[in-house]
Amino acid sequence: MTTTYWGHPHKCAMPLKEVCLMTNGTGVKNSLIPLFKEPDVIYKAVDYYHPHFVHFCETLTDKKGARINPALFIQVQSELKKRFPEIGIIRSIPVPPKVLSGGFPTLEIAAELEAVSDLFLTDTWLGEEPVEGYIGITGKTVDRRMAGRLVSQSRIPVILAGGLSPFNVYDALIDTRAAGADSCTHTNMLDGNGNPVRFKKDFAKVQRFVAEVRRAGEAIGAGSDVCKANRSDCALGASEVHM
Repeated sequence: MTTTYWGHPHKCAMPLKEVCLMTNGTGVKNSLIPLFKEPDVIYKAVDYYHPHFVHFCETLTDKKGARINPALFIQVQSELKKRFPEIGIIRSIPVPPKVLSGGFPTLEIAAELEAVSDLFLTDTWLGEEPVEGYIGITGKTVDRRMAGRLVSQSRIPVILAGGLSPFNVYDALIDTRAAGADSCTHTNMLDGNGNPVRFKKDFAKVQRFVAEVRRAGEAIGAGSDVCKANRSDCALGASEVHM
């Protein structure tokens, strides 16, 4: 959700609010991604929509991959927890592609934000992102070794994202032992030129994606610590699945 969207509630806020209300009393959880950074605006939006989860996805680094001061992000998430203790916080953690992963501060960033987060979600860092200042929707895969190290280090569940599709999500989950999986680009519909169409899901792809995630969960084993963590009350997006 952008500031333009939030700034015109009479035109477009109600459909989103209705979607949030539709999931109440069901097994489905909703999440809100604010694509703006003003704390007061974030708190007002959360108070209005009251989602199950708020998902923060700032890049957390500069374009060269150096960490930026996390103090503001920690402050916002901490204050959000004080005001809305019933709402969970998902924090995207940047993970570069395999060819770029040497020395990238994924684990250090996660350690700084773990205490004020309920879930981590990996996403692909490129340096030049499709939406400036935020990671995601690249269609590129993350370094699985780094993602696996994040899963091992974290005391909170880690959702695997970044270039996942029905064709690679099984192996990715087996490799990383993540608590769930998220897909955007590769479960979208395609236009006439074969390019993914944002915000339009191909439900057949989503169905296959979910089936592969469930298969991975069974392969890992219902008695594992990972699968036990997956049964916690976690957010489920359009293509986000917890095993």
